[in-house]
Amino acid sequence: MDEELRKDAPNGKLRTIPVRMLFNEADLNLRAEYSMFDRKSGRPMCVGNGDTCKRLTQSGVQSLPCPGPTLCEFGKGGLCKPYGRLNVKVGDDDDLGTFIFRTTGYNSIRTLAARLSYYQAVSGGLLAYMPLDLKLRGKSTTQSHRTPIYYVDLVIKEGLSLQEAVVEAREKARQVKEEGVDQAALDAAAARGFGNALFEYDEDEITQVIEEFYPPPADEGSTGNAAVVSKLREDLGSARSASG
Repeated sequence: MDEELRKDAPNGKLRTIPVRMLFNEADLNLRAEYSMFDRKSGRPMCVGNGDTCKRLTQSGVQSLPCPGPTLCEFGKGGLCKPYGRLNVKVGDDDDLGTFIFRTTGYNSIRTLAARLSYYQAVSGGLLAYMPLDLKLRGKSTTQSHRTPIYYVDLVIKEGLSLQEAVVEAREKARQVKEEGVDQAALDAAAARGFGNALFEYDEDEITQVIEEFYPPPADEGSTGNAAVVSKLREDLGSARSASG
């Protein structure tokens, strides 16, 4: 699929991937918290939401106040960052399998959270059936000194209007329901699974977590933005398959 998409992409550079969500509930597709990982092992040390956190201490996992990365003594020095994981379906090879886009970027997390919420609302709760594209965008601001900042966005599939996408989602939802698939039960099962996990952690993801949180220094002569672009292209074009 990667090869097919690149054939139609300008200069073979992939900027857009057709995707669908696995769940109707926006928060199940995108999970984001302030997180701190052990740099060597990749194991989670603390996960919080800006109000409370779960922190691994010598006495075990404790619930403590979470002031956020800028005010937290435990995670100061850039050790604590916002950490988002977006699960998307790419292709039809695995009905319940997803690819994971990981990011510590505020722009991507905020944009994805807003888009998912909007699409869930306008589709009448049929987010899992909306035809969407995962898209790499760039923008510049005064804070970035007018150098490009790259982030990931979710848009309606190219060639469709919002109204057409909603009609397609309704028809797809009707068809799936008639075939006996219970989407509501799937969402409920996922919510229970996430709720039972103290830390969302998979040993197979250690390498990806460390690369995202503690990237190697940019090569001499390259820029931080170039490193970001390279990382996003890798994530978008060659995302690692993971179980849904």
